[in-house]
Amino acid sequence: MSSKSPRRRWAVFGRPEPGALRNLGDTLRQESAGAGFLLVGAVIALVWANSPWGDAYRELSATVVGPAGAHLDLTVADWAEDGLLTVFFFIVGLELKREFVVGQLRRFATAIVPVVAAAGGMAAPALVYWLVGAVQGSDAAHGWAVPVATDIAFAVAVLTAFGRGLPTALRAFLLTLAVADDLLGIVVIAVFYSEGISLLWLAGAIAAVALYLLVVRGRRPPAALLFGLALAAWYCMHRSGVHATIAGALLGFATPALATKRQPPGQAPRADHYEHWWRPYSSGLAVPVFALFAAGVRLSPAELARAAADPAAQGVVAGLVVGKPLGIFLTTFALVSLTKAALDASVRWWDVVAVGCVGGVGFTVSLLIGELAFAPDSPHEAAVKAGVLFGSLGAAVVGALLLAWRTRWHRRHLDLAWATASALDEGDLDLAVPQEDEA
Repeated sequence: MSSKSPRRRWAVFGRPEPGALRNLGDTLRQESAGAGFLLVGAVIALVWANSPWGDAYRELSATVVGPAGAHLDLTVADWAEDGLLTVFFFIVGLELKREFVVGQLRRFATAIVPVVAAAGGMAAPALVYWLVGAVQGSDAAHGWAVPVATDIAFAVAVLTAFGRGLPTALRAFLLTLAVADDLLGIVVIAVFYSEGISLLWLAGAIAAVALYLLVVRGRRPPAALLFGLALAAWYCMHRSGVHATIAGALLGFATPALATKRQPPGQAPRADHYEHWWRPYSSGLAVPVFALFAAGVRLSPAELARAAADPAAQGVVAGLVVGKPLGIFLTTFALVSLTKAALDASVRWWDVVAVGCVGGVGFTVSLLIGELAFAPDSPHEAAVKAGVLFGSLGAAVVGALLLAWRTRWHRRHLDLAWATASALDEGDLDLAVPQEDEA
């Protein structure tokens, strides 16, 4: 009688292998993956909010969690906005620090064009928003900053998907522009959307960031101490009246972007190490969950008609689709025409227009500013969210079409250049070389 060995069972949801975890982390660190998770969160929010279970979605968003005695009795949606989104702003602070220390923003000559373009790309949408409201006598002027932001993850994802043949200089221009845009957006949130500022609590937040700066420059800074200081900075900022996510940006900017003298030789700079560690949590958790609770607007015919007639929503859509590319292009053109600044030789003006349209994808920060500008009981709150969604979608579609056209144009002229060079090498070029157009 033969005895059969027991069949070995395998776990359906077992602990991932180290290699699988590394692959997942590397995937989440890509801008395109972050944009994908953000889109998934927004789609789930829209489907859920407009399903028969929409009331459950709104009840969950409004559920209060946290101790009232510590002023942390926030709704679930507020925790996603004030808490989780701080991780996203920490990554933004790290990117800003690196750009100022080793990137395009460290030198005036390379920083001036994208920085001025970012400033113009924020001023023009705000002006367009104001004009739309002024024509209709709107009372929603407080939302002027909603269309001024660029979502770097979505913008880079659109550029990567539809602009693979474009010059490398154009990607660098968009990245630097988006980082400068983030810096200006942080300033806008801190200055214009802070209420009842407590100087004592603000001083406490600054002190916590200063202590973090001292500790993080050490040879082996204790992770628990750094995390505790970060929590202290966040809490003090929350109590100060300045939006709590600003603490994340300050902590990121306080992190060294170069290896310090106290670090062991060959160790990566702290900013690179922390971004490598925290970006997957930002892309795969913080931003998608924020989108889940921020993008859930009703899309019934009546609600869409109400949003289409709302001056604030109209201003947001016009600012993102028209104002953003107009501001980026006009300020860049004026700077190049009136100063010694110059575009890279491989970039054409239509490329700048395409990038300007992609810059109109303002999703994450625009939704955040919309929630700060309009209270949940405001008649404009839901309409502005719809305006951000449709305006960002429109900017993405127009930008994608222009990028695809510019990609074909650059590839065609690259093929022509290669053919001309080959003919010259073989000595059989007897035809006049056609002049390159300035498209």
